[in-house]
Amino acid sequence: MAQIIDGKAVAAELRGRIGKAVAELKSAHGVTPGLAVVLVGEDPASAVYVRNKGKQTAEAGMLSLEHKLPALTPEAELLALVGRLNADPKVHGILVQLPLPKHIDSQKVLTAIDPAKDVDGFHPINAGRLATGEPALVPCTPLGCVILAKSVKPDLSGLEAVVVGRSNIVGKPVAQLLLAENCTVTIAHSRSRDLPAICRRADLLVAAVGRPEMVKGDWVKPGAIVIDVGINRVGQGDTAKLVGDVDYAGASLVAGAITPVPGGVGPMTIACLLRNTVQAACAIRGISMPAM
Repeated sequence: MAQIIDGKAVAAELRGRIGKAVAELKSAHGVTPGLAVVLVGEDPASAVYVRNKGKQTAEAGMLSLEHKLPALTPEAELLALVGRLNADPKVHGILVQLPLPKHIDSQKVLTAIDPAKDVDGFHPINAGRLATGEPALVPCTPLGCVILAKSVKPDLSGLEAVVVGRSNIVGKPVAQLLLAENCTVTIAHSRSRDLPAICRRADLLVAAVGRPEMVKGDWVKPGAIVIDVGINRVGQGDTAKLVGDVDYAGASLVAGAITPVPGGVGPMTIACLLRNTVQAACAIRGISMPAM
């Protein structure tokens, strides 16, 4: 059986290091990293996520600012709020919770965020910096994937990595991060020819395709590290359950290490958001980032 990579435990350790870094910034420099989260509308999953972000931000000793706007808020009003947060010296990180209502152009809003405060790592400038190997704020979920992989194998150099999925939010940035770790990276997707054969080459397999249990156990190379980004709700009512993009029961018999769903990648996303906020605060103030 595969080693289970406990995302909750790894995230808790990271948050502990972040708390110490925040205390150091406060005492040595008088800086309290501040995170502003903007929620438009009443999406239940987004509301829970925003509440958890606020709680963990405060627990780390950081300033948590929440802006909740009605679903019918005009795009211009949201852009004006982003402009005020860009100019607010107490705010070092800005996160606009997605999805936004259909009448708002998400890309326009994300591009309006100051790249120095773009703790989600979605701004085209940060995406370009990541692609060219420059210092950047990088998307939280991909960063969490790499941290989880390194929790079981600290040196990923030389591994053959396969990323299934090519989204701007996960697939592309996680591939860039793995290139920076000196992996040999293949990006595969639903239209790749003989996807099972491509996956079987992987020493490190990252599944981020958004299809329940698409990656079967016999697609996994024996001993591989499997990072499952998928969160899919299947079934109805009392029988509903969350599953990943990987057939966990089958893959866990073959893999060397695997993330569960839930409890794997998910907890890392908020922890990495807090890390990015500390990074942004240090960069904005010209301070060396404490070890995390």
